[in-house]
Amino acid sequence: MRVKCVICDSINELDDDLPLAKKLRNRPIHTYMCTECHGRISVNTESRLATGNFRFFRTSSPIDEEF
Repeated sequence: MRVKCVICDSINELDDDLPLAKKLRNRPIHTYMCTECHGRISVNTESRLATGNFRFFRTSSPIDEEF
């Protein structure tokens, strides 16, 4: 299965039997992100989280206070 990264537009090949390929095929709302972009975003998120000014808004407020 050919997939395209939503950030850098690189085209990669996924095996058809991988769970990610099945998820992308069955649920078109899910998007693919290459490993380089995923790593870059995770490093940037961890650095913003380390500053103390970053909050996760998808969780409830008592969990946010523990951070």
